[in-house]
Amino acid sequence: MAHSAGVGLEAAEPTALLTRAEPPSEHSELRPQKRKKGPAPKMLGNELCSVCGDKASGFHYNVLSCEGCKGFFRRSVIKGARYVCHSGGHCPMDTYMRRKCQECRLRKCRQAGMREECVLSEEQIRLKKLKRQEEEQAHATSLPLRASSPPQILPQLSPEQLGMIEKLVAAQQQCNRRSFSDQLRVTPWPMAPDPHSREARQQRFAHFTELAIVSVQEIVDFAKQLPGFLQLSREDQIALLKTSTIEVMLLETSRRYNPGSESITFLKDFSYNREDFAKAGLQVEFINPIFEFSRAMNELQLNDAEFALLIAISIFSAGVEEGQRETARGLHQGGLQAHRNRGPAQRAGPAPGRETAAHICGSPACICHHPPSP
Repeated sequence: MAHSAGVGLEAAEPTALLTRAEPPSEHSELRPQKRKKGPAPKMLGNELCSVCGDKASGFHYNVLSCEGCKGFFRRSVIKGARYVCHSGGHCPMDTYMRRKCQECRLRKCRQAGMREECVLSEEQIRLKKLKRQEEEQAHATSLPLRASSPPQILPQLSPEQLGMIEKLVAAQQQCNRRSFSDQLRVTPWPMAPDPHSREARQQRFAHFTELAIVSVQEIVDFAKQLPGFLQLSREDQIALLKTSTIEVMLLETSRRYNPGSESITFLKDFSYNREDFAKAGLQVEFINPIFEFSRAMNELQLNDAEFALLIAISIFSAGVEEGQRETARGLHQGGLQAHRNRGPAQRAGPAPGRETAAHICGSPACICHHPPSP
């Protein structure tokens, strides 16, 4: 679907994280393998939901449960739902009855130990975040000024830096618009009656793979418009792109995160939650770090200029330590200085993603299952 980048790197090549993967089997979706969440005990992969007996994905609202019961409990609490059982209120709860009797399912959630006070509405989350920001601001203004430590005055952005930032933002917007045109060429997300059929699983896998190819092509197009990138040798261009693609994809994914629905949107119209990622073939121990990283980046409220600078820095950082050309080192330093000069109130700090990318994608082929033999 995507063509050669024009710099010696085929658009599909950096997508090793998906190309050697297999659409998950019906028994492998949402399989928590040695997953650890906060202070909760380490999971072995065979734990069952305390409510319905389905495979558990973690500890939710104080109880080991599956994604379905987690979402059901959250929706019920937020809406203040009142259900009525038509069988006397004594329905045995399993994966079949959980869809038939909501009253007994909610009661079982509470009996298992799910706590309503752990559920926050979107408004409560917003107010909590606002309160924390106000407290941090009040604490900062209450700190005494030391005569021996005058406040640091950050240098203003130079005309050259302002011009570079404007070019980066314009380049990224142009690449985004170009990738939107590929939307109709992506394999549709399956709406088959049987979501666990082999055909549906293969179609979901192809859908995510093609989205990844579009994302890689967008990264390559953006890199080619970075000031000085085309001055590098062909070998250095390829090396920088190969090394930085995964962490840049993480940054691009994080800017598409929707905290309200806890989903990630690609190409305007394609939104996916954690369960969708699992259905497409990604393993749970990789899905959760991706969403946690996206949530943390979303809380920084970065603007387009800051994201463009971070991505540019990430691309040029990839080869600097390995002794790439002096041109790459100079371009990296120029972008980093422009990022710093934006001031602490406007920037996120050093380019994030390197350690996160190493943790999530240290072995790209391990993100999904291996493909079956033809």
